[in-house]
Amino acid sequence: MVTLRDLPSEELFLPGHRHCPGCGASMAARMALKASGREIVVANATGCLEVASTIYPYTSWAVPWVHTAFENVAATASGIEAAFKAMSRRGGKLKIPDFIAFAGDGGTFDIGIQSLSGMLERGHHILYICYDNEAYMNTGIQRSGSTPHGAATSTSCAGSKVHGKPEWKKDLIGISVAHGISYAATASVAYWNDYITKVRKALDTKGPSVIHVLAPCPRGWRHEAADTVKVAKLATQTLYFPIYEYDHGRYTLNVRVPHPLPVEEFLKTQGRFTHLLKPELSEEIRGIQKWVDDSWEHIAHLCGETPTFSTAEGRRNK
Repeated sequence: MVTLRDLPSEELFLPGHRHCPGCGASMAARMALKASGREIVVANATGCLEVASTIYPYTSWAVPWVHTAFENVAATASGIEAAFKAMSRRGGKLKIPDFIAFAGDGGTFDIGIQSLSGMLERGHHILYICYDNEAYMNTGIQRSGSTPHGAATSTSCAGSKVHGKPEWKKDLIGISVAHGISYAATASVAYWNDYITKVRKALDTKGPSVIHVLAPCPRGWRHEAADTVKVAKLATQTLYFPIYEYDHGRYTLNVRVPHPLPVEEFLKTQGRFTHLLKPELSEEIRGIQKWVDDSWEHIAHLCGETPTFSTAEGRRNK
């Protein structure tokens, strides 16, 4: 695990960008480049991270960087990696850098999942980082395949009949591991040393790797800008977002939570869930708690851990 002393003082994701105060995506990018160093080529899908960090004629990227479309960052990164390999074969002495593809949850869980699947299946040596702010924040806070059940967005409104998004969040790590890759992990901007350690580990792993990093969005989640890390930490402390990794066939739980909090403690920090806190919608909260308990039990089993639940209902259900 890295410490503050291990981190370079040099900043490769520069200040002066136009990200909102408290933006989790910008935190995720800055931390990743702390781990990668200068020997890196970054491909960046359209999204909050791209739009706000490259206001023409300025850029916050102090490394080679390319903007690509919403849906094909994995394909673009694959082409760049293949080109470097081809030039190295022809030239003989070309040093091949590392490669990172950044995309949000919209460009990963939904419209980018085809190119991601192709990248993983072909075995390109690329680290794919999904900064997950759980909606299409760049284009108006529309729901995505990562948006949690019950969240209010501009396309999953909270009304008298429909109480936010009716569907449940996809399992990105499960989908990625199913491709037969060697390394995949969840991470959070609230646990910077775990995240930076995983970025370095992924870059050192031969072949493709995936990191799914939780990156809260104050604007879309409707929480105070100063509370981004607090909210992200609550996501893990309530077991809503467990932090674990898959490394060459072995699952490991990286952040243990001996005394989990009820998921309501996470939900009530955000305006997108305010409607669920009404007494008449208590059944919705119980449904979300059950989903958290079921998902947590599955992950704990993969990691060889005995699950500890936050509610008496969770224990009885098991």
